[in-house]
Amino acid sequence: MTNQRSSLPAHILLLALALCLVQSGCVRRRMTIRSNPAGAVAFVDDRRIGVTPVSTPFTYYGTRTVQLFKDGYEPLTVKQRFSVPWYELPPLDFITENLWPYEVRDERIVSFEMIPQQIVPNEQLLERAEMLRGNTQAGHVTPLWTLPVAETQPATRLGFPQPPSNQLPPPTVGSGVLLPPG
Repeated sequence: MTNQRSSLPAHILLLALALCLVQSGCVRRRMTIRSNPAGAVAFVDDRRIGVTPVSTPFTYYGTRTVQLFKDGYEPLTVKQRFSVPWYELPPLDFITENLWPYEVRDERIVSFEMIPQQIVPNEQLLERAEMLRGNTQAGHVTPLWTLPVAETQPATRLGFPQPPSNQLPPPTVGSGVLLPPG
C-alpha cells in the first residue's frame, strides 16, 4: 500500500510533464509597414507583400530591405533592422519556442514618410536632353547617376576573380555569363 502512495506523485509529475510537452510554445512574429501617404506598394527583401498599410509574418530577426513605390512619389528603399527581443536569446529561446504554454506575439510596426516626386518643367527637361546629346556627339559620356564607392566594386560571378579595374576586358557577348580574361 505504501508503494502505491509514493508512486502517485511520480504519476502526477509525469502527467504534468506530458501536458507541458503537448502544449508547446509558439512565437508569432509580424511586421506592419505603414506609409504616409497610404497606398504604396511594399516589398520586403525583393518580395511583394501588398499595399500599405500591410502586415506580413517573418521568421528571422536582422536587417530587412523595405522598398515602397507609389505613383507621384519618389521610390523609397530602407534597410530596416529588427533587433532580437530578450526572450529570443539563447537559451531562453528554446523555452519560449518549445515549452512555454502560451503564444508570444512580437509585432513590429515601421512607418515611412514618402517624398513627392519633383515635376521637372518641359523646358528644363529639353535643355538637359540637348546638353546630353551635345556631350555624346562630342565623345563625352555622362553617367545617369553615381553609385557609392562600395557598390561600384566589380562583382565576381561563378567564382572567377575580376581583373583590376584598369584592365577590364570588354564584355563577352553570347552566353550571358561573364568569363575570366585570357
